[in-house]
Amino acid sequence: MERSTRQRDAIRVALTSARRPLLPQEVLAAAHQEVPGLGIATVYRALKALVEEEIVKPVDLPGQSTRYELAAHGHHHHFQCRECSRVFDVEACPGDLADLAPPGFEVEGHEITLYGRCRDCLQAAPVAPRRGSRAHAATRPAAEAEPDQALPKEVGRRRR
Repeated sequence: MERSTRQRDAIRVALTSARRPLLPQEVLAAAHQEVPGLGIATVYRALKALVEEEIVKPVDLPGQSTRYELAAHGHHHHFQCRECSRVFDVEACPGDLADLAPPGFEVEGHEITLYGRCRDCLQAAPVAPRRGSRAHAATRPAAEAEPDQALPKEVGRRRR
């Protein structure tokens, strides 16, 4: 049985408005606008209850804290920005991946996470030079530079 409260309603609105999986802290920040006295413990309790009621589902990514999204969203995948760590929904799906399983195995489902930089992060900062590129080597200290690109040592003494 679903128990409706101002806090849960604010959490549902936060998840609906975000249109992406949110960390509990992000839920709190968004829901706090509707319910100023809302605390993180209440958010965790409400999320747990909403998961048990199958209104919200957890999104677990390796090495990350659990995020939450509305359960009615249906099958989809995710994109995680390596710059800001936000997670976004990816509506496209490659379909049946049964051919990728080893012979004699049966695929029962799949989850795909793409990684890269989100639109906001791409617009905020230019792409950093990749390791091994000339631009990257020029920005490294001499001790880290490749031997043929090492900076020359100072010659002579300082004047007094």
